[in-house]
Amino acid sequence: MKTYLVLLATALFAASCGDSKEMSGNSTSSDLGKSYGPIEVSTEEAVAVDKVMEVNEKMMEPTEYTFEGEIVEVCSKAGCWVNVDAGNGETFMVRFKDHFTIPTDTKPGTRAYFHGTAFNDTVSVELLKHFAEDAGKSQEEIDQITEPKFELGFTADGVTLIKKEDEK
Repeated sequence: MKTYLVLLATALFAASCGDSKEMSGNSTSSDLGKSYGPIEVSTEEAVAVDKVMEVNEKMMEPTEYTFEGEIVEVCSKAGCWVNVDAGNGETFMVRFKDHFTIPTDTKPGTRAYFHGTAFNDTVSVELLKHFAEDAGKSQEEIDQITEPKFELGFTADGVTLIKKEDEK
């Protein structure tokens, strides 16, 4: 049964990569900003963030991806994580492997390419509170966190920001 699930997840992943060119292979080097992390991100391999969400819902094993997404929040203390728009009205957290950072003043709405590993994750109450504190949430908001959260997790080992039109 486990072998069947792994094969199914692999097939779904392979199928989802088929239309990656239409999504984000269109960026030129002049569109790209600074890169962060130990891995150089290959933008030609990027898939849309909704493909990551779609495939990851069905898989059991962590899977490597490169995807393009919109940053909606940055760790205000160190720039060691971001929340990314999942494309479905929700967000998911991207943590940075080996605690590399991006600038804390990275603006919401900035688009970026992320390379790393997606996995299903249960985030503890303690860690959720820590992230809320890092995000500058009020003590009242932090105190309202009382249950762990099961969600998509992503550990990036490389991030390349995309320049906004006014930065080109």
